[in-house]
Amino acid sequence: MTPEPAAPRGDLRLGGLMAEGVSPWLEGVSRDRISSGYLARLVAETGIRGATTDPVTLLRALTGTTAYRGQLARLAGRCATAEAALRELLVRDAQAACDELRGVFEETGGGDGLVSVDLDPRHVHDAAATVEDAEAVAEAVGRPNVLVKIPATAEGLDAISACIGRGIGVHVTEIFSPHRYGAVVAAYFDGLERALASGRELSAIVSVASLSVGRLDAEVDARLDALGTPEARALRGEAGLATARLAYEVYEERLGLGRWRPLRAAGARPQRLAWTDTSVTGPPPARTRYVDRLVAWSTVTLLSPPVIEAAVLHSRLQGDTLTGEAKAARTVWDRLERAGVPHDTVTAKLEADGLRRLVTLRRRLLSAVAGGPGGA
Repeated sequence: MTPEPAAPRGDLRLGGLMAEGVSPWLEGVSRDRISSGYLARLVAETGIRGATTDPVTLLRALTGTTAYRGQLARLAGRCATAEAALRELLVRDAQAACDELRGVFEETGGGDGLVSVDLDPRHVHDAAATVEDAEAVAEAVGRPNVLVKIPATAEGLDAISACIGRGIGVHVTEIFSPHRYGAVVAAYFDGLERALASGRELSAIVSVASLSVGRLDAEVDARLDALGTPEARALRGEAGLATARLAYEVYEERLGLGRWRPLRAAGARPQRLAWTDTSVTGPPPARTRYVDRLVAWSTVTLLSPPVIEAAVLHSRLQGDTLTGEAKAARTVWDRLERAGVPHDTVTAKLEADGLRRLVTLRRRLLSAVAGGPGGA
């Protein structure tokens, strides 16, 4: 397995990004990244403020390192099923990551220092099963700074409301359009209203909603390449930024609604937008493309280790790139539609592909765990 990049030196922090109101999180935390001290160094030396589990990162660690060997051996000795073993691996990783970030959590009054953990993707179309899984994972992790990941399917929206209403922090995933993000915000508000009605402390409930900008660009650019016209080529790499700008407009609009005011007065926190799938291949300066282009107050950007390294060394921030840019973003999507790239078709395909991807990765993880300590 390729070694992780060294944590950048302490004098090269992500301070500029944080000064713009953007919270940088590590995308993909695993046992080796925790036990080696890598996560702790990122927190101390670069300013990383949160982390997420990721099935691809976990699979690589399971098959390419010995980080899980001891725990897998103990689980095999107990005759644990692959499902139970995978759950215990995820819980242990989440606990360790939460502990590493507990200082950030306390320093920020619970606004950051968060760790989001994956649930079983087979439940994405079953709200009740998702809520049950979320409660079990949150209880097993047993840390105040844990979030559970819930894809933004139609059933997922019901699960988000229920989890927020029960005081469970949620990281909403698989969002590809401003329209779906608006539905996610509505679900968040509904959950907060349930929590308030049941007497819960709203300030203790945290949520982020992540837009997959990289996958949006990849899908749209592939369609533009297939068209092959000069007009199509001119639009490459613009869909993700345009969608982020439109989503940020929704974020600002919803916080101006009368429905938000009593929730805010009761201590509720806004549900922050997060940008994910921000890895870019190529020379280090090119890797900061999304870091530099997706900047606005009270947002989160999820970064892989190579992107963190590139951002520390090569990022060239130009201030807020999202606020007040919705008109230009609509123009981009109007041009894409005219070029033959329909927004609804793109987002529907991305959602379906994303859910299939999660299920496939879960199957591969179970297979890797079932291989036992010798295979990890």
